[in-house]
Amino acid sequence: MSKKDMREMGMSSKAIHAGQHSDPITGAVAVPIYQSSTFAFRDADHGAALFKGAEKGYIYTRIGNPTIDALQESVATLENGAGGLATASGMAAISTVYMAFLNAGDHVVCGEALYGPSRILLETHLARFGVQSTFVDTADTDAVAAAMKPNTKIVYVETPANPTIKITDLRACAEIAHAGNARLVVDNTFMSPIFQRPLDLGADIVVHSMTKFINGHADVVAGMIVTKTIEDWKAIRPAFTTFGANMDPHQAYMVLRGIKTLNMRVHCGQENAMRLAKYLESHPKVSWVRYPGLESHPQYELGKRQMDGFGSLMSFELKGGHEAGKKLMDSVELAVLAVSLGGIETLIQHPASMTHAGMTPESREIAGITGGFVRLSVGCETYEDLEADFEQALAQL
Repeated sequence: MSKKDMREMGMSSKAIHAGQHSDPITGAVAVPIYQSSTFAFRDADHGAALFKGAEKGYIYTRIGNPTIDALQESVATLENGAGGLATASGMAAISTVYMAFLNAGDHVVCGEALYGPSRILLETHLARFGVQSTFVDTADTDAVAAAMKPNTKIVYVETPANPTIKITDLRACAEIAHAGNARLVVDNTFMSPIFQRPLDLGADIVVHSMTKFINGHADVVAGMIVTKTIEDWKAIRPAFTTFGANMDPHQAYMVLRGIKTLNMRVHCGQENAMRLAKYLESHPKVSWVRYPGLESHPQYELGKRQMDGFGSLMSFELKGGHEAGKKLMDSVELAVLAVSLGGIETLIQHPASMTHAGMTPESREIAGITGGFVRLSVGCETYEDLEADFEQALAQL
């Protein structure tokens, strides 16, 4: 089946079959784990041809591996991209994109409430090498436009944002970035390609922490870069191979396994999240709930336009502030107190004391991450059990 034919299929068919080619030697239906660091050449001419790029094949797993290639094809197909690069972690994906396109003196416009390490990478590490960054509320596209400079090379967006669940207009940001000769890079971890495909909305590059929804089972750390054009894929690949950002073949095998149930998992989690968001919104100890599927969400209409679903991530504010937030963490029984998201199990965490504790109090306040702020990743448990867990936990506040 051609790649063109596969791209015209439904998301479940893509998730199950894209990149999943039967092994040509044994006929194995599951892509084998090619757990080899190096690959033998037929003869000296064959080795020379591979190094020149005149012939397709494998040399060394840091450069390429059949299991990893299958995963890259799978996710690139789901994202409607030209090519993928599978990395050892989500942060490896982000770092590789930055290393490929940023030089000393370049500037990045970035969302203010993004994943903590993504911000620290810019503010602390790349700043040492002369890379400038401006953090704005990317849900306000006027603020994005105002932050652009002649040396802006990347506009970096998470949507929905982590952990505020604000939604950014990707088409508008793409127009702003391209008018300034910059690339729009989108972290699509929260939605997965099932519910959102930024490349179709004008983005140039998509990154994922595949640790989350794409793998979905809390047993692998992995990342992915998908580019809209083959030219950008070729521009990123040298940094990818030179810095050793590639994943291990066994990682790739595990993520390929997870992808097969991606469509089913995210729809199940979304159904639970919608019901739980409505329950929490009506609870007397909750000030507000931010979930894209609620009409009370400030960007509800935008979310309906650019996403095919609302996902299973939400945030909410407890009326009791910081102490109430900590108490809820200690009171849930079915929900798991842990960082990360996108697994089949429901995960809950307190950003002010956990994932975003590295930010200054002032930065957290600007980003809206208060003491009573809770982030929730809803899983695939029986809904009635989830509601009962939150009922008993909230009763203890």
